[in-house]
Amino acid sequence: MNQFQLVAQVVEREVLRYTPAGIPIVNATLAHSSQQLEANVVRLVEFEISALAVGEISGRFNQLELGCSHHFTGFMARKNRNSKSLVFHIVDIETTN
Repeated sequence: MNQFQLVAQVVEREVLRYTPAGIPIVNATLAHSSQQLEANVVRLVEFEISALAVGEISGRFNQLELGCSHHFTGFMARKNRNSKSLVFHIVDIETTN
């Protein structure tokens, strides 16, 4: 199974564009910060991750306010066929309180 869930903030977002097939797509950078328990020790975890929203979800994603936290669900995939870099493909967004 390849399912990834993350509470993060949108820190950078490119302009909504369209693929040659006419599918809307938005590339972005998400930032995450949390405390995780590992081996009974609290660890601060902070990172940025490349993300994209394709199709219908791209419209919702494009409307999110920068800097606000949201719960993102999706999957991880290579940036392209020959790349070793991963990109988070967003398929669902929930607002966090």
